[in-house]
Amino acid sequence: MSEPTKLSTKIIAVISLCWALFQLSLPSFLILDSVKIRSIHLAFAMLLVFISLPAAKGLPKRILPLVKKISLPYLGYFMALLAAVSSLYIMFEWEGIATRSGIPIARDIFFGLLLVIFVLEAARRAVGPAISIIAILFIAYAFMGPHLPAVFAYRGVTLTKFLTQISLSTEGIYGIPLRVSARIVYLFVLMGATLEAAGAGRFFISLALSMLGRFRGGPAKAAVVASGMMGSISGSSIANIVTTGTFTIPLMKKVGYPAKKAAAIEVAASTDGQLMPPIMGAAAFIIAEYVNVPYIEVIKAAAIPAFVSYCALFYITHLEACKLNLKGLQKKDIPSLKETLKNGWYFLVPPFFLLTELLILRHSAERAVFTAILILIPVIIYEQYKITGKKGNLFDVVKKSGKIFLQGCIAGSKNMVSVALATAAAGIIVGIINMGIGSMIIQIVEILSGGNIFLLLLITAIASLLLGMGLPTTATYIVMASLTAPILVEVGAKYGLEIPLMAAHLFCFYFGILADDTPPVGLASYAAAAIAESEPIPTGIQGFLYDLRTTIIPFMFIFNTNLILHGITSWLHAIWIFLSSILAACLFTSVLQGRLYMPNRWYEVPFLLGASLFLFNPGMIESVAPRFTGFIIGFALFGVVVISQKVIRNKTIP
Repeated sequence: MSEPTKLSTKIIAVISLCWALFQLSLPSFLILDSVKIRSIHLAFAMLLVFISLPAAKGLPKRILPLVKKISLPYLGYFMALLAAVSSLYIMFEWEGIATRSGIPIARDIFFGLLLVIFVLEAARRAVGPAISIIAILFIAYAFMGPHLPAVFAYRGVTLTKFLTQISLSTEGIYGIPLRVSARIVYLFVLMGATLEAAGAGRFFISLALSMLGRFRGGPAKAAVVASGMMGSISGSSIANIVTTGTFTIPLMKKVGYPAKKAAAIEVAASTDGQLMPPIMGAAAFIIAEYVNVPYIEVIKAAAIPAFVSYCALFYITHLEACKLNLKGLQKKDIPSLKETLKNGWYFLVPPFFLLTELLILRHSAERAVFTAILILIPVIIYEQYKITGKKGNLFDVVKKSGKIFLQGCIAGSKNMVSVALATAAAGIIVGIINMGIGSMIIQIVEILSGGNIFLLLLITAIASLLLGMGLPTTATYIVMASLTAPILVEVGAKYGLEIPLMAAHLFCFYFGILADDTPPVGLASYAAAAIAESEPIPTGIQGFLYDLRTTIIPFMFIFNTNLILHGITSWLHAIWIFLSSILAACLFTSVLQGRLYMPNRWYEVPFLLGASLFLFNPGMIESVAPRFTGFIIGFALFGVVVISQKVIRNKTIP
């Protein structure tokens, strides 16, 4: 099918709106079985994919002319309907499928096979070829296992067993990831899209600039704060870049940041938005399901690492500004904080209620976000009343507000397509792993790592980065968590290291996110480079160098679970962990940036690294020393560098 026409654009809008209304009805009045919800959710996503995205999308240039020649008018609509029917089949036949479990009839096999084919093709169009290729390799392995060398041999599966697991049950395509996508993720994405449509992105940028614009390198610091605030509600690195980067990147260039560094700072800030509670990325909700804990526990575990990562990035912008001897924005270019709050304070109300529902009232994530969306509606009406209330009547205000809300619904549905298809395609991989391959993979990985937990973590991190180059964060996390999270826990236990399941899953989550700006792919880098008019690959490399300060954090919370507040109940203890971790991250960042108060000398680097290590993990010597010895050593090593740079070398911050 060709690019969307006017007719298809209208059809896409109608389908997107229907999808939004369906999802909004679930936490309010519509009661459906979980399997039905998942199948309808996937059907909507497939309808949008095959109508809106051409078959040629993502194909090599050599094949494009051939595909365009064989494309027929309305073929996309036919494929969309057939894909939707294959997705809805389990809903209409669920009772019969359950009755004949493991013994599917010919009709079950036909629609089950059709569903696998359509999910792989839809995922190729919506997400890219990587996820489909990986799924196909897993499928091939499942069938060819008995014919492989002994090390990789697997008993194999029959077509009946494969389809029963993958297409005709809730263990494959319709598994936990798709359930979370259908019940929770969609509503959060809808909330983020609607807030953005209402103008919250502009408010967050103005708020950050009004507070930080006057300081050295102010626009870069404002970009970090604005992206953190926007990331906490959008959960998408590219969406953050498009929203905040459009304003902050030109301002960073204006005060003197080179285009590459301006784009890289925005990339690092926007990518880490998926780490920022309360929303984080879509994968965070799946973590709650896999670990079997309330979502509030995921927020609790992710809070300190996320804020520490952002504080370290904030510090990077300051160091870069010092190196370049930059100043802040002129007063005339800085929005008034008072006016900014006066004109947009109400955009903070929905996130405030969301946090209240999650953290204080302890309601489910689904109920909390639905309440926030309901509160968002009067916020939009009030915004429009301020703009047009004195010029028009109430009907005009409500009409324009309704239009904005509908735009948010349509945008939310379009944004959800890639998430829904990624979770469905990843479900194929998870389903195959659960058919018995998982235990064999544990043995192979343990052999490769030689039982060394450090090497195992390194293998997991590198694999996540490589896999994440071609997959969205959610899919990367699902695949890597299914493969390696149980291995990390099991191997760690064998060698006396207790790794909480939450820590193992967050480890995979972090490196899946960092892959967003890992060269040579790094889609986030391409988006920022286009705004900054810089080269994508150098921008990606610079962004990755900035993100190195985040790579150390997952390794640290594996060995020091206090960082994810595992077993921590005291607020004072949590605050102390937070403050010492910020200092540790900034010291590690100083090593990466080659500067603390002034350029580092080679002999100061070991002291900085040692201080960072002891402050991140003071308990590593508790078995041979008193409890607070690690902190004392860390502060002492830091003091040595401070004395060296500020006293002996008699320099100050330029």
